[in-house]
Amino acid sequence: MTIDHPVAVQSGDQHPDRHPAARVPDRLFPDDEREQRWRARFTATRMSRPHWARDAVDRSVYTSNASGTTEVYTWDRATDLHRQVTARRSGTHSVMLPPDGQTLWWFDDTDGDEFGRWVCEPFAGLPDEARPDAAIPGVEDGYPAGLEIGRSVTAVGTSTDEGSRIWLHRGGAGAATMIYEHPEDAHVGALSEDETLLAISHSEHGDSRHPAVRVVRIGGEDEGTTVVAEKSDGEGKGLTPLVFAPVAGDNRLLLLHERRGREELLLWDPVTDVETELDLDLPGELIADFYPDASALLVWHTHAARTRLYRYDLSTGELTELDVAPGCVGSAEIRPDGTVEYTCSSAAAPSTVRALHPDGTDRELLTPPGDRAPGSVAVQDVWVDGPGGRVHALVARPADATGPLPTVFSLHGGPHAADEDRFSPVRAAWVDAGFAVVEVNYRGSTGYGSVWRDSIEGRPGLTELADVAAVHDWAVAEGLADPERTVVEGWSWGGYLALLAAGTQPQRWAAAIGGVPVADYLTAYADEMEQLRAFDRALFGGSPEQVPDTYRVASPLTYVDQVRAPILVLAGENDPRCPIRQVDNYLDALAAAGARYEVSRFDAGHGSLVVDETLRHISTEIDFARRMLS
Repeated sequence: MTIDHPVAVQSGDQHPDRHPAARVPDRLFPDDEREQRWRARFTATRMSRPHWARDAVDRSVYTSNASGTTEVYTWDRATDLHRQVTARRSGTHSVMLPPDGQTLWWFDDTDGDEFGRWVCEPFAGLPDEARPDAAIPGVEDGYPAGLEIGRSVTAVGTSTDEGSRIWLHRGGAGAATMIYEHPEDAHVGALSEDETLLAISHSEHGDSRHPAVRVVRIGGEDEGTTVVAEKSDGEGKGLTPLVFAPVAGDNRLLLLHERRGREELLLWDPVTDVETELDLDLPGELIADFYPDASALLVWHTHAARTRLYRYDLSTGELTELDVAPGCVGSAEIRPDGTVEYTCSSAAAPSTVRALHPDGTDRELLTPPGDRAPGSVAVQDVWVDGPGGRVHALVARPADATGPLPTVFSLHGGPHAADEDRFSPVRAAWVDAGFAVVEVNYRGSTGYGSVWRDSIEGRPGLTELADVAAVHDWAVAEGLADPERTVVEGWSWGGYLALLAAGTQPQRWAAAIGGVPVADYLTAYADEMEQLRAFDRALFGGSPEQVPDTYRVASPLTYVDQVRAPILVLAGENDPRCPIRQVDNYLDALAAAGARYEVSRFDAGHGSLVVDETLRHISTEIDFARRMLS
């Protein structure tokens, strides 16, 4: 298998520093058909599943890249009118609808830095040149920490360097009241249907990765809140509030628990303190939502990188798989008439927005304008014996290819996430370029139980890379991967692992690519958003002052002198999660060590919502890998 090289090259955006800028090729393929195909997967219009207003179900909002940037759109189902709401340089991805559907709320940050406020504008649109107002008067700017919009009560969470706050607003022109404040991480969890109970997810015990739940009663106009109940499952066992029953007077709160080593479902009435564990006979992990009459649950079941939907009858305990389209289900919600609207895709087929009606009819709900994204190849499941147990990986390879192949090990972010059998234009682009792609659900990934997820505690980074090494050994032994042409790549936590791999496994990799990575952990901790500091304290077992050696061992900066493979770093100037100063520290260290490296900087946050910017990122990555392997 040969790797095609680009026909022409333009230099990357220059940044006023001394680090070499990565080049951006004009094209990746000499023939127009392949060039157009890979680009079309990114430029084709994509839409999120529309979310509707509870009391005005014809009014919906969604996000789409139709303008070339991910922005907010409205859809009036009664008239079939679609309208673009936002048009911001760095895009917009968070939007909510109040129950009456008269307005919509979107989160207003600055150039992707995630710090800002919820703003509000009419569903029908603002006058020309008008700006949306703050949705809730009196709430500080901050990083978002949950939002529940009721008919008369709204709860919103904010996070700043001082910690977490939760605010309550009862409508009208009056300012919101702060009802909760704590230095540790906390979020708005759920609001009861009658708006008298509010569930708060908190980590006052110091472990944001395994939260506890507090339920407070919301008093009258001149009253505050009082604690109704607390629930904690103890050390290492989180409880996550999902949603209250959508029937007035029904106080049942649906939660996730992990009492048996995986995420399962729990019903709890905080007023009577009666709880019921729902023992569903399904492997893997679960999440759920109520049907509109609270008689049943819509259950997402995730197992071995696939998610399917079930209906669980709360009175009979009957569990029925829903006959949704083939593939891996994404988001889903139940309309008042019982129709389940959902998204679905596979590695081979792009995502569609669909509707499963009560009579069993399944159809595409919305067809995006323009041509559909071209498909790609299917993935193969692989299970490899690793140092901590069986490691699940997904493998994609060019059609009719014979090995050994140039191979990219694409490591997911998170770390608490997982690669699944979903459509990925990024994976497809690498395959089109002649690479096999291996995605590893290393320890720390979700979907394989609490023990697997938590196995990285106290030793993050190196634990995951031990699993990656086991899969790498398998790929070489099986004749899939050419050991002289393997690339490690990832974004966010995956980018961190790629840089750490370059320093701790130098013999394995011919190149390493880190997108928006943690590169210098001590500086990253000092500069990152407080929510991530709390996560890091829970993951590492303390702050850098408390466990300095643990952070040092986990930091790519520690191993710069051992780097042998060329490095590409892609970094956002406004990134609050993996801030730019620590990236610069790592680049300075690479320069001092005489390493071969390139950098691509972009004016956004933790990634980009702009299609052209994403195309530049992928072009830069694949061109870099080709040059380094040749």
